[in-house]
Amino acid sequence: MAKKLVETTLYSLSAATPARPDRRNDERYVSLLRVGALTVDGRRELCLIRNISAGGMMIRPYSPIAVGASISVELKQGHSVSGAVQWADKGLVGVTFDAPIDVLALLSAPGGGPRPRMPRIELTCTATLRYEGIVFRADVANISQGGICVDSPVDLEVNGDVVVSLAGLHAAAGVVKWRDGHYYGIGFNRVFPVAELMAFLKDQQLEERQRQAAA
Repeated sequence: MAKKLVETTLYSLSAATPARPDRRNDERYVSLLRVGALTVDGRRELCLIRNISAGGMMIRPYSPIAVGASISVELKQGHSVSGAVQWADKGLVGVTFDAPIDVLALLSAPGGGPRPRMPRIELTCTATLRYEGIVFRADVANISQGGICVDSPVDLEVNGDVVVSLAGLHAAAGVVKWRDGHYYGIGFNRVFPVAELMAFLKDQQLEERQRQAAA
């Protein structure tokens, strides 16, 4: 029996609303998506949050929602965001927020309590990889404390050893865990400390905002 992959909520620093999903077979995935409290047309229900960016989110509601509908979603205790439905496709809904949100603020623990392990964060940057004596650049798709997904111009072998370097983070040794076309998942040998990764992400968030302002 094939091992199922785990699907978790993906966060992004981009101001863009998440696009319609690809056509993959969802039966291959075990869902561990974040739960949100959705309010639409005066009713309140739960939804699953698949993607969330500074500009919008992709959710899976439990009842149909029409394109153009105004909704609000409570993303954390006492904090709701409002927006409008831009598209609906096979049980998924894309929402554009009325105003951009601070994605990294969602990852902080309420009341100064212990911070949970950080989820995957989608990025627009490049990393330097060292693999079998070759040093090259690769585009980063997303990163978490425990690993990174890159679009590599060099073929990497699954279970191969890699060292990943990103500006603002210490070099991290890891192992190639999976391949999907030219995308590779690399698991770090040691988990990044939350404080170090959060400082790096704040710099990335600032750069993303500067790109948006210049666009």
